[in-house]
Amino acid sequence: MTVVLAPDSFKGSIAAAAAAAALAEGWRSVDPDTAIVPRPMADGGEGTLDAFAAAIPDATRVPVTVTGPHGRPLAASWLLLPPTDDAPRGTAVVELASTSGIELLGSALLPLDAHSLGFGQAIAAALDHGVSRLVLGIGSSASTDGGMGVLTALGARFTDAAGQAIPLGARGLDALVAADLTALRALPGGGALVLSDVTNPLLGAFGAAAVFGPQKGLGQSAVIRADAGLRRLAELLPADTDTPGAGAAGGVGFALRAWGARLVPGAAEVAGLIGLPEALAAASVVVTGEGSFDGQSAAGKAPTHVGALAAAAGVPVALVAGRITADADTSAFAHAVSLTELAGSADAALADPARWLRAAGAALARG
Repeated sequence: MTVVLAPDSFKGSIAAAAAAAALAEGWRSVDPDTAIVPRPMADGGEGTLDAFAAAIPDATRVPVTVTGPHGRPLAASWLLLPPTDDAPRGTAVVELASTSGIELLGSALLPLDAHSLGFGQAIAAALDHGVSRLVLGIGSSASTDGGMGVLTALGARFTDAAGQAIPLGARGLDALVAADLTALRALPGGGALVLSDVTNPLLGAFGAAAVFGPQKGLGQSAVIRADAGLRRLAELLPADTDTPGAGAAGGVGFALRAWGARLVPGAAEVAGLIGLPEALAAASVVVTGEGSFDGQSAAGKAPTHVGALAAAAGVPVALVAGRITADADTSAFAHAVSLTELAGSADAALADPARWLRAAGAALARG
């Protein structure tokens, strides 16, 4: 029997690779002879680097020090994938969550001053290394800066009416008058692929500020202010504000599109890049999951995509989630296990997710 383990991260609780390891440990406690194939998933947010590192042999973490979203030095890394025919100098995977992500701020959100500069600095480091291609995960952003931080690190200059550089973060959008892209670095030969799990436009009621700004600490008046600032930015950069995903990561999707990168649904692209379809071809069962499986999980989230791939391959699929809400549709899964139910409460499940993931793995192995 061969079991493919393809969970996403349990956001704020346990990373995808660690979740897969815990599930494997639980399964083997019941059936030690089962062949376990870990393929931890990601959709562009936290855990994207870990997913590639776990699935691709000889991937190498390259350390880099960047300026975090709080303005302080931050030790991070990007991932170098081995050379291929279409990327002879390797592919760099760079993750916004670990360089400019909201989790890095803890409870001290900086709605107007957090920025994406560190993400851009990590991308610049990968370019300095000479990679042939970039894969950029942009989930879990701390800021609503329209991606100005990213482009600044790559050579762009954003200025006010006096020709002075504007402050980093959403606050700087207030004074934005001009954008100079003449020194912007070129994309690598193989281009840049941007992984996102949202399709929001940059502006308006469904845009970066209105939908995601409150999660980052923006109040109602600040949301209006930020949206107006993003509109000024949009007049200066060569990209379509309605491109699906332009509003991802506080507008980083829009900025990267203006750079020439291609925006794609994260879960589907990650699955292909880590070889999940090939792993499913030899699988007896696949287990997927995430922190909260709810009514929105069908909209491009990793477990739903894994379930669709499994169905196409004729492989039964099981779901393990931190919680499964009442509005969630689990009809595509042969089994659905809630860690909250196993642990007796959400607090207990969150306190020791690895323990309850092991219990879930054992329960699935017993059938």
